[in-house]
Amino acid sequence: MIEIKQLVTGPVEENCYFIYNDESMLIVDPGEDEVEIKRIVEELGRKPVAILLTHTHYDHIGAVETIRHTYDIPVYVHPIEQEWLGNPTLNLSGRHPGMKDIVVAPAEHEFELKDYTLGGMTFKVVVHTPGHSPGSVSFIFPEARFVVSGDALFAGSVGRSDLPFGDGKQLLEVIKSELFTLPKDYAVYPGHRGASTIGKEIETNPFFRS
Repeated sequence: MIEIKQLVTGPVEENCYFIYNDESMLIVDPGEDEVEIKRIVEELGRKPVAILLTHTHYDHIGAVETIRHTYDIPVYVHPIEQEWLGNPTLNLSGRHPGMKDIVVAPAEHEFELKDYTLGGMTFKVVVHTPGHSPGSVSFIFPEARFVVSGDALFAGSVGRSDLPFGDGKQLLEVIKSELFTLPKDYAVYPGHRGASTIGKEIETNPFFRS
């Protein structure tokens, strides 16, 4: 059985997720609160096996280096944003006065469009849910019937497209083609805000009303 736990991190309230079965754990988008992330890992009592990144904006990668070295686990990212990990201008940490530059070592693995099995958990990477950022991906867990949508689809909203390399038209199109084609009962766990379902977003999300 696959379960998921949400942790809200940092000043922009980014969602870090812990996806786990009886033995293993995947950590998605570890934001800057490394102390709380480690506390939850210990609380859940599962072995971390990988860090999965939906994209590489600063609020989603702040604790990557600490967590990867604490648990000696690899990082997975879309190849388009591999360079962004080590570039504060691209990951946007360099845009904020008073914020330290975030520089993360290259990810060990670059996502392909295929099914992955890590720690006994199988999920599908939708390689492109871009529009918020060009290398944004979403993770679909069919067994548990949920999708982790990153900063593409939110409860009642969508990700920003006014940041560098954003594309609002592309974002709406890819949500409709890649996410709204999932079963309506699938839960949606976004990069910010609370959870929703595919059906609820199809019916009520104001960005998709004709």
